[in-house]
Amino acid sequence: MSLADTVLILFSVWSAFALRLGEWNLFDWPAQRFALTMLVVWFPVALYQKIYHSIFRYSGRGTMVALTLAVSIASVPLILIYGLWTYPGVPRTIPILAPILFWVFAITARIIGRYILIDLFHSQPNHEKPRRVLIYGAGSTGQHLATSLSSEQGMRLIGFIDDDPAKMNQRLERAPIFSSDDLQSLITALGITDIILAITRVRFSRRREILQNLKSYPVNVQVLPTVRDVFDGRLMSDALRPVQIHDLLGRPPVAPDAALMETSVRDKVVMITGAGGSIGSELCRQALLTQPKALILVEATEYALFAIFEELSRALDISAVSERPLLFARLVNIADERAVKRLFEEFSPQTIYHAAAYKHVPLLEDNVLSGLQNNLLGTRNLLRAAENSGPERFIFISTDKAVRPPNVMGASKRLCEMILQDGARSKKPGDMIIAMVRFGNVLGSSGSVVPTFQRQIEAGGPVTVTHREVTRYFMTIREAAQLVIQAGSMADGGEVFLLDMGQPVKIWDLARSMIKLAGLTICEDGKEGDIKIVETGLRAGEKLHEELLIGSEARATSHPRIMKANETFPDTSTLHDVVLSIQRAIGSNDEDACRRALERVVPSLKAQARREATVNSLESTSRQILSESPRL
Repeated sequence: MSLADTVLILFSVWSAFALRLGEWNLFDWPAQRFALTMLVVWFPVALYQKIYHSIFRYSGRGTMVALTLAVSIASVPLILIYGLWTYPGVPRTIPILAPILFWVFAITARIIGRYILIDLFHSQPNHEKPRRVLIYGAGSTGQHLATSLSSEQGMRLIGFIDDDPAKMNQRLERAPIFSSDDLQSLITALGITDIILAITRVRFSRRREILQNLKSYPVNVQVLPTVRDVFDGRLMSDALRPVQIHDLLGRPPVAPDAALMETSVRDKVVMITGAGGSIGSELCRQALLTQPKALILVEATEYALFAIFEELSRALDISAVSERPLLFARLVNIADERAVKRLFEEFSPQTIYHAAAYKHVPLLEDNVLSGLQNNLLGTRNLLRAAENSGPERFIFISTDKAVRPPNVMGASKRLCEMILQDGARSKKPGDMIIAMVRFGNVLGSSGSVVPTFQRQIEAGGPVTVTHREVTRYFMTIREAAQLVIQAGSMADGGEVFLLDMGQPVKIWDLARSMIKLAGLTICEDGKEGDIKIVETGLRAGEKLHEELLIGSEARATSHPRIMKANETFPDTSTLHDVVLSIQRAIGSNDEDACRRALERVVPSLKAQARREATVNSLESTSRQILSESPRL
């Protein structure tokens, strides 16, 4: 580009002399002298203004502004040298006329060059059918995206969609702007394959409304990052991402309270069990950001522990904190009482977040003994070791499945809550604070339905849903972890905190939305389509609708997303007998005894067993009647 500018400077100087003097003389000494002076002045200015640092394929308005500024600066010494003093053969208008001509030639050359080398080159047909794109949002963000898309092979910008009537029938980046009211007809008439949402400064509710509307169209929908990721027009098309389910959850996340985040973590020795799991690993990340004195990662799975330890170690290596927190990884199964005791003797933690648990409902229905040994006895081991060690806080990560649970997993978590509530009942001021935090599904966790749906859609289906009416609460992993830490800081002892999960999501509708937002159609009502949704039936111990509250109401706290439950639990002797019975049943490999012990304190488990027995009896009777019926 610098060589081209050299030629353009020479040409602009000769053109200026020709316009001023009415003759074209390439070898006239005054013209050559002025051209050399202009070259000597221009290149230092251009290098200082970083004119040749910009990427040619992405040059646009910003490049033109920079070029205009550089030419203006370079004109000043030329005017001072040749305008204030007279040189034979150099008219005083030349220092003004030559830079203006150079500016015109330089901008024209860049526009034409970019069009020839980039636009025409990338418009050549390739082996793949080009994607026909509409950008939703004819603003500055949409304009930057359009500039980036113009240099991408396989993508053709058809136009913009906008809600502002004043922009209708106008053009932006040579593409027409259409009304959002005409979206259906535009998709059909123009063969649109992709719609990119390029509005980053609208209310969350409006953004969600637009996405809900777009999912009804047979196109692939993608969104841009938030406005903080869009900087100085340098927005590339690879910043696009598919619509994620948290875009449709119905409420924006609440920013964490810095004071609550720090109370239980900053300058503390923090231990997190289940550190390699979905919630545990995010708790580790959030705790590390709050600068603990030491962070102890406790995990029973070797690879999961290795992965989170390596991730946090790399984060510490690139961080700019003055005092690096100590980081420890301990491969410990919390069901091993002696290993847990050694763990507390080694570190004496001040804050404990207990996230380790088996949580897959169907698996625990078939593995009752292992599930109870890990969830129940593991929690008891931690509580005993903590009581002897004397930490400040013990925060238990519970689940909405602990509310009137019909399954072993939920019953085990509810019994853990009861044991911890009982442990907090006899505490005195200054003793360890025990609290529980209960919430629903987290997006992206190992047990979340969302990644399962994504894999099924990528494989071409079918997408499986257990029941058309099943609903679940959802929350992002980051928000859940932040709220757990904040709730733990608010605890006085014995509380069961509930996280506000927003409105429950119907899983059938979630499956439909994910298919449509992937630009695919659904096989239903006898119509042909890309993906079929199959209803498989509720699994053993699964509920149609999850709950967060056992009692009749929850009390508000100082945090808008955290509530407090007021729930009753059995007396100490009953809980002791139940835990002892379960421990004996595990030792004798007696699953039925484990279930009977659980049913003493979690009656919903017994009610579910009766319902399943009734259903099995009815099915057996039906099969017998059919087998005895005369054949026609």
